[in-house]
This record gives sequence, C-alpha cells and structure tokens, in this order.
Amino acid sequence: MTRPTPTPTPTSTEASTSTASRAAARVVDAVKVYGAGDTAVRALDGVNVTFPAGRFTAIMGPSGSGKSTLMHCAAGLDTLSSGAAYLGDTELGTLDDRRLTLLRRDRIGFVFQAFNLVPTLTVAENITLPLDLAGGGHDAEWIDELVGIVGLRDRLHHRPSELSGGQQQRVAVARAFAGRPDVVFADEPTGNLDSRSGGEVLGLLGHAVRRMDRTVVMVTHDPVAAAHADEAVFLADGRLVDRMDSPTADKVLDRMKAFEVPS
Repeated sequence: MTRPTPTPTPTSTEASTSTASRAAARVVDAVKVYGAGDTAVRALDGVNVTFPAGRFTAIMGPSGSGKSTLMHCAAGLDTLSSGAAYLGDTELGTLDDRRLTLLRRDRIGFVFQAFNLVPTLTVAENITLPLDLAGGGHDAEWIDELVGIVGLRDRLHHRPSELSGGQQQRVAVARAFAGRPDVVFADEPTGNLDSRSGGEVLGLLGHAVRRMDRTVVMVTHDPVAAAHADEAVFLADGRLVDRMDSPTADKVLDRMKAFEVPS
C-alpha cells in the first residue's frame, strides 16, 4: 500500500515570506480628480501600488503629492475617479454604502493625527468602542495583550483629559488594533506629538507588525518616522515615483530633497 506523501510544514521563514507576499491592500491605475474643468485637480494620476500583508509601509511625499488621498482611497474613506482599490481580494468600488461601512468597521483600523477619543469615556471604553458599536463580543485576552503593549494598564479608568498627548495616541493605537483588522491606516500619527512620544507610538506600530503579524500603512512627512517602516513609497504630483526598502532617516531625507524646487 502506497503511503501518501506528507505535506511539509512551512518553516517560520517560509510562513513569513508567504504572509509578506499577500496584498493587504492595493490600488490599480488609481486616478482621483477633485473639481471639474479649469479648476480640476488631479490628486492621483494612475498610481499602482501594493501594501503587503505583515509589513509596515510608509507613504512619503511633499505637500500636495497625493499621499493622504492615496491612503483615503485605499482605506475606503474616499472613492476613486477611475481605477480600482482592493482590500485583500475585495474591490471597494463594488460595495454599496452599507457593505463598505461594514468592511471599514470589521477589517480596517485607523489612527489619525487628532486622537479622536471620546472625552466622556474611559481609556478602556475608548479602546473597545468599535467592538461595542459593532455589537460583538470582546476577545478579552487580545485586549489585555494590547493594553500591556501600549503600557496603559494603570490608566484604564482615566479619561482622555487626564492623559498626555502621547498616552492618548497610544489609546488610539490600541483601539485601531482591537478588532484584529486586516490593515491599520495611520495618517500622520505623530504630527501632534513631541519626538519622544512620537517615537513611542511608532515603536508600538512597528511592534504590532513584527511581533503580532499586523499590517500598517502610514502617511507621514517625517523621515525619522518613515525610518520605522519596512518600506517607504514616494509620491510626487499624484504619481508613484520611487520605493525604498529598509528606509533610514538619512536616505529618506536625501530622496525628499530631490522633490524640492530650486527658488
């Protein structure tokens, strides 16, 4: 009798490579135009970019380059004029408003420059707010792990006004990951923080990617922030112009200088 050949168990390296090869989100031939006629602004001009699962990607570019527009369209917060945006295998443009709202609720997390915490709720209540609104139960073990990672176990019964800016943003980070989303989009998450608090928040995002197998896509103008990412993508005038693996602050700064227009 011939025995079936056993299926080899993937090594940790192979599993990691498989995770990274999957697209958490992507846009294809993405065009976004605001306005019409002579006042039309082409914020995205045929962008093709993939954000791999299990990776930390920074979107860089000068002011007005289209980086926030790209994030908003990839996250389903805005619609493309043409082209397509996907979360995993789901094309966002095929969803009606209800299904798009459910997708954002269940599969996407957000961290913004403004902390967007509810002032009347405690830290614990702010963290679980998306889950409570969805009417689902809590994974208590996962929430407890998040609270430990963001270092707020002794602040769970405090309200946002009793926290520093860095602590408030750590609450926002925990809230973004509370529902185990496919991807967390972060828009200038350190913009309102001092360098120390900003570094702590970026460290938390990196930890979530590398130790918890999460996916983060971050818009930033700061080369130091981009250096926390696994990869940086660069936009200029609504177009993707470069990608950089293992970015450092110096390499990103040098690349950004190329966008400066001589006076």
